[in-house]
Amino acid sequence: MEDSLDQIGREVIECRRCPRLVAYREAIARIKRRRFQDWDYWGRPVPGFGDPQARLLVVGLAPAAHGANRTGRMFTGDGSGDFLIAALYRAGFANQPTSTHREDGLALRDAYLTAVVRCAPPDNRPSQEEQANCLPYLVRELRALPRVQVVVTLGQIATGGFLAALRVLGYDGPRPAFRHGAVYRLGSGWPTLITSYHPSRQNTQTGRLTSEMFDEIWALAKGFLQGGSAPPFLPPRCPLGGEGD
Repeated sequence: MEDSLDQIGREVIECRRCPRLVAYREAIARIKRRRFQDWDYWGRPVPGFGDPQARLLVVGLAPAAHGANRTGRMFTGDGSGDFLIAALYRAGFANQPTSTHREDGLALRDAYLTAVVRCAPPDNRPSQEEQANCLPYLVRELRALPRVQVVVTLGQIATGGFLAALRVLGYDGPRPAFRHGAVYRLGSGWPTLITSYHPSRQNTQTGRLTSEMFDEIWALAKGFLQGGSAPPFLPPRCPLGGEGD
């Protein structure tokens, strides 16, 4: 029986595989940030979010300590989410330009958001072991999203994590180099990969990533989807070994 996104999401939320991340996310949820003192922080791993029939997959790094770790939804409640969702809205992949909390009415159209690590990491730097612990969830999501044709990875770690998931699924092609705006045709049966800078404040407030640069990423993705030049992603249906407790 194949995984559903709902089942994967339930398992993600209950995950405690990484002691350092568990301690950090829960401490942040207790201490809170002053302007969010009235919030009941989520403080757990964050599942993916979006359209289960999506042809566009967006892969980020990890929940922000006072963003998704507070709100419980990917790219919600922080500057990165504001920048990303506004861009997705302009490109027609979201029904509204804001993402503030889980009940704000946001719906994604033909797009799904996930990350390579599901808990907020200290300094936004998950260890290699922590990334490996989360990898099976991304692999399973890829299997549960068989219509995906285009993948946009946000940052170098997200790109590496996505490629690691493809390796598990049987991809044996070259490893694309990360650079903003690069497009990679990974071969028959694999999605088209577009790599982008992450919409972190460090990138957006310094001008390294502008709204115009980001809009070009989503225009590229939309063009591939409209042109039908990327084949649907058809991952193997065999079970992944090593996905136990």
